[in-house]
Amino acid sequence: MTPVGRSTAHRVCVAPMMDYTDRHFRYFIRLMSSHTRLYTEMLTTGALLRGDAQRFLEFDACEHPLALQLGGSEPQELTACARLAAEQGYDEVNLNVGCPSDRVQAARFGACLMKEPERVAESVAAMRAASAVPVTVKTRLGVDELDSYEHLFNFVRTVAAAGCEVFIIHARKAWLNGLSPKQNRDIPPLRYDVVQQLQRDFPALRVVVNGGIQTLAAMQQHLTAFDGVMIGREAVANPYLFADVDRRFFDAGAPVLTREQVLHNWLPHVRAELARGVPLARMLRHALGLFQGCSGARRWRRQLSEAGARPGAGVEVLHAALSLQAAA
Repeated sequence: MTPVGRSTAHRVCVAPMMDYTDRHFRYFIRLMSSHTRLYTEMLTTGALLRGDAQRFLEFDACEHPLALQLGGSEPQELTACARLAAEQGYDEVNLNVGCPSDRVQAARFGACLMKEPERVAESVAAMRAASAVPVTVKTRLGVDELDSYEHLFNFVRTVAAAGCEVFIIHARKAWLNGLSPKQNRDIPPLRYDVVQQLQRDFPALRVVVNGGIQTLAAMQQHLTAFDGVMIGREAVANPYLFADVDRRFFDAGAPVLTREQVLHNWLPHVRAELARGVPLARMLRHALGLFQGCSGARRWRRQLSEAGARPGAGVEVLHAALSLQAAA
């Protein structure tokens, strides 16, 4: 577990994931874990400064602790967005230095920023000066041919000198040419040993490891070496994993809700969002994996996907699916 005296703020986190970690997903996960740190999808500085920032930044108070992940490379724009995050009440601003998609490369941010540690440091310093909200960085082990430990060490040292105290490390390098974003999540090998070396070389920093973590047992093991773990795709495929996180890693007396209790507690949110005009399917997709590993899981997913997409569908879809699941 995290050594005595070390912060537990990032002990368990859910990764920022495009098209997944919207406010409905975050609300759903929060029903199962009060302590897990949640992250928004990556929001670009352009979208926030030239779009509907209020809509993008909206969240429910229950989502705390909550971090805003930013995509951008211009210190002034990042600074303006950090101020917006502070005004909206976010607990953290996280700079994306790990996304390998063509779109972010074209805009000169994401993983390509690993090639510009001074620019990242300048951005971190500017954001920290603009608000009291902590600024963190999520990055990879390396990018393209810049994948030596020396490069990673120098990158972290440079950015840490600007005031970043928390580094979330996806334990893979990124290939910007030749691999798709999906392939970049699987093909480059996981190198937890490199992240461990980073933790040893920078003992004053908090290091959170990300990549390939799928079980509570794996989380427990990683927490013997790191200050925190970040769960990505498994949170989507098997969200009920988080039902036991609080008891296991934060509070031995924390309750563990059943899947049925989670759904019952989710219903008020679903009803309220339906009244606002949010399509049911946009919310139900986050519950598709709730019965992962249980009898009838496939039927559950099919029922939610098919019935939830029908025009005018309401909470009766959840009730019907739950009745079918109870009979499984």
